[in-house]
Amino acid sequence: MSDTESRWFQVSGNQSRSMDDDRHAFLTDLLTTPSPSGFEAVGQRVWLDYVRQFADEVWTDEYGNAVAVHDGNADADVSIAFTGHADEIGYIVRDITEDGFLRIGAIGGADRTVSKGQHVTVHAETPVAGVIGQTAIHLRDYEGEEYDDIDEQFVDVGADGEEEAHDLVEVGDPVTVETRVRPLHETRLAARGMDNRVGIWAAAEALRSAAEADVDATVYAVSTVQEEVGVQGAKMVGFDLDPDAAIAVDVTHATDNPDIPGKRTGPVELGAGPVVSRGSANHPSLVDLARDAAEDADVDVQLQATGTRTGTDADAFYTARSGIPALNVGIPNRYMHTPVEVVDTEDLDAVGELLGAMAAAAADAAPFGLDL
Repeated sequence: MSDTESRWFQVSGNQSRSMDDDRHAFLTDLLTTPSPSGFEAVGQRVWLDYVRQFADEVWTDEYGNAVAVHDGNADADVSIAFTGHADEIGYIVRDITEDGFLRIGAIGGADRTVSKGQHVTVHAETPVAGVIGQTAIHLRDYEGEEYDDIDEQFVDVGADGEEEAHDLVEVGDPVTVETRVRPLHETRLAARGMDNRVGIWAAAEALRSAAEADVDATVYAVSTVQEEVGVQGAKMVGFDLDPDAAIAVDVTHATDNPDIPGKRTGPVELGAGPVVSRGSANHPSLVDLARDAAEDADVDVQLQATGTRTGTDADAFYTARSGIPALNVGIPNRYMHTPVEVVDTEDLDAVGELLGAMAAAAADAAPFGLDL
């Protein structure tokens, strides 16, 4: 590890909160393993290999949702799940032209304004390098031009005609932007797919903490699939697992960069701690658990209003079965759904501590239903 890399997760003045080499390597492995919605298997294997170290049991379902468990005290009879989603946005090959170019469609909420001019990988049987073409500015009438929709854009893999392209790729192959994990100044980190590799990293941290402390609650760490296409994996695993409470850890918009529209500016800042959501799916008892645990663990948290929906797996968990108390805990993230998402690693350390404290307090805090 280089001197620069060794500083990625150092928290100035508080080495007890700095990320150790194993957890750093785990996050880097997650961030560098492509995992577009519907094609999460390789990324799920990375996650499972890590959590097996401290899980009492691991399993997967038919679509690849992955679960690891710390068996708590049977007398406590309380279970809590900490979840993130493994999938990322991307593209999919939908057609191959006579000239050998690949027409693409979106996987999830791909941003058409940042796709052109990017290096990509087509995840065929053998990965194929390509670029999303952008006609040179010299050749475009760019006054008043608009962004092409994703389905009007194309990938150039260097093929000389349709037959050669067909030898390399097939319709239905997923495509991801090719980027690297890059440390910025101090504790800031940039990469594609922070949404939501940091969430499944945090879920694993919650399990590790619960296992080391041998907490009384049964603790599940869950890495779901296909969140970006409608929280589909959480619908499956939420019904099957049926925990007493579910904490969905996902990125949330940091609104502290200068081009956020004024009407959308909120109180979320990078480096100011995890974000506890209130309203909609977020169960008041779990909001209280999170805030009390944060105070006990000396972790700063931010609050966020979600009056209609959270846009995370919490929306699926809280309506599963007869209703599972759920909470969305956010990790501040700049430039969501672009290849240059930015988080602060102090927030990652803090969310790990928060979830560990929640796991430790869960048995005493239960039951989580409203007292009317």
